[in-house]
Amino acid sequence: MSKERFHVLQPGERRPGRVPLPPGFAVKARTTDTEGRLAILENQLDVDIPPHIHHDADEFVYVLEGEMEVDFDGATYRLTPGMCTLLPHGVPHALRNASQPPARCLQISSPGGWEQFVEDMFEAGPVVMKGGHPDLGRLNEIGAKYGMEYHG
Repeated sequence: MSKERFHVLQPGERRPGRVPLPPGFAVKARTTDTEGRLAILENQLDVDIPPHIHHDADEFVYVLEGEMEVDFDGATYRLTPGMCTLLPHGVPHALRNASQPPARCLQISSPGGWEQFVEDMFEAGPVVMKGGHPDLGRLNEIGAKYGMEYHG
């Protein structure tokens, strides 16, 4: 019954997961909460996200605080609080922080699975970073089962 999936979160509260996420990442609705339809996370853009493709999921990003840049289809867009973007599946894009403190945003992916990728990434630990930059090979290993592909 759908009403069993209802939940209310207080400010700063997050949905529990299989792996504790660091500050700056908060799952608001898990894929299992939405019967696979979507996942919602609040996150802080502490590390720039290199060019990548979501082969299956559309990604919606709404800026809550700070500023960020989005590279999409050969253009760069600067997003400020209250702005949002829809990043359709199958098209490469990249995300960069453009403020201090770092941008904080609400991210919705449909279908869900994004929070599971994030948990897998943090479970892998520092191996996803090389010299302060994302290790694209390791990210691609983790992201493959979620239809994600990172590029240099």
